[in-house]
Amino acid sequence: MSLQLGRDVFGNEANKGNVLSKEEAENLLNDWVKNSRLQLHMKQVAALMHAWAKEKENLNDADVWRWELAGLLHDADWDQWPETHCKKIIEELERRNVDPEIIHAIASHGPEHFGVQPQTKMDKMLYAFDELSGLIHAYSLMRPNGYEGMDVKGVKKRLKEKSFAANVSREDINDACERAGISLDELIAFIILVQSKVE
Repeated sequence: MSLQLGRDVFGNEANKGNVLSKEEAENLLNDWVKNSRLQLHMKQVAALMHAWAKEKENLNDADVWRWELAGLLHDADWDQWPETHCKKIIEELERRNVDPEIIHAIASHGPEHFGVQPQTKMDKMLYAFDELSGLIHAYSLMRPNGYEGMDVKGVKKRLKEKSFAANVSREDINDACERAGISLDELIAFIILVQSKVE
């Protein structure tokens, strides 16, 4: 099954700055994603994108929401339409005249799968957070105290265990860190800190 999108231009430049409201985004999430674990993953990635945009990029509130929205909806079609993953949510956001930068970030969050290269900082951070967020959450579930007391060393140990969260691509994680110009240690520490507050 190929998920290649076969294009690298998304949305319309005339829609730059257009976003969904929080209510519209949540309605779309609830309509399309019935799996509560997947919903949590999407909310965790959204929180990471929000925090990074605000704290590391010093973006204004409107831009922070654009980053958060990309994180919130990046897997919106995975639950019900895995065979058209990414394609369906991209088409939906294009239909709703959403900012093309948000759509491109979603299209490029798995370059190996979708054939779209991350270009902007938003693209690169969504790609960087996606896989690692899932692995760190899986690690929290096997620890008696969850995120409390979790450290970078422990996460890296799990990363080396190929059998742990085996569906998480270690290659993608390393590739994403390289593209974003961020060390794995910094990324892990940031995810632990932010994700521990998401429920």
